Amino acid sequence: MNPLVSVIIPCYNEKDFISSAVRSAYSQTYNNKEIIVVDDGSDAGTKNVLNNLKDSIDHLITQKNSGVVSARNNGIKRAKGQYILTLDSDDWFEEEFLEKAVQILKNNPKVGMVSCWTAVRNSEDKITRISKPTGGSAFNALFRNNAPASLLFRKSCWEDVGGYDENLNKGYEDWEFNVAVGKFGWQVYIIPEILFNYRNVALSRNKFARDFYDEIRLYTFKKHKDLIIENFDPTIELLLGEIEKLKKENKKIKNSAGKRLGDLILRPLKKIRSKFS
Repeated sequence: MNPLVSVIIPCYNEKDFISSAVRSAYSQTYNNKEIIVVDDGSDAGTKNVLNNLKDSIDHLITQKNSGVVSARNNGIKRAKGQYILTLDSDDWFEEEFLEKAVQILKNNPKVGMVSCWTAVRNSEDKITRISKPTGGSAFNALFRNNAPASLLFRKSCWEDVGGYDENLNKGYEDWEFNVAVGKFGWQVYIIPEILFNYRNVALSRNKFARDFYDEIRLYTFKKHKDLIIENFDPTIELLLGEIEKLKKENKKIKNSAGKRLGDLILRPLKKIRSKFS
């Protein structure tokens, strides 16, 4: 028998999008699943939409507003599935994702998490770019998030690390989770197909998280400094490579047509200033 998959969908004031997220979970061609929605203190409009979706939801958990990390952890605590599929309430999977991803977990005992290429969409649902994460090991994840937040993983992975870190409620908890899971030896497998759709809308949580990017990175690097020490040489090589890239980008900016035009405009003003200085 195919293992049970628990689909966890945290929801906070997403009345315009939660229906498509639930439908994408319900419509998966993989049948042995339960859908758990965690209402994180949503407004009346969202609660009304969730009530209309009750035939498609197996369990609706209601909590006071505590943030997406708490909501996701609470949903997983209630999950009966051997595998967990996380899905944000404004995104959706293509209907064959679960069927393909479950087979990968079943056939690869060293793989703990499975995701895929992502279509990044704007507020009009138009694709603006395709994201192709790298997958791989904990070290792969440490400097570049190697999978989207919505992915399939073994519940034992979540148990290994004690769940998502609720100190990271400002964002990027999925990145830290991938690093932590990888430290237990689990690999991330990326299906080279566009099977996930991410809405990059004006008020998305990731845009809010960028305001705290340095703070979150520092916290995560300190928490996993043992991984940096264990991989000291490749870490230095990677950082030097990033510095070299920045130097090249800076050189391009300096040599750009806009920069040359600006210098041409400013040159007579500099001469005038020098006469009066």
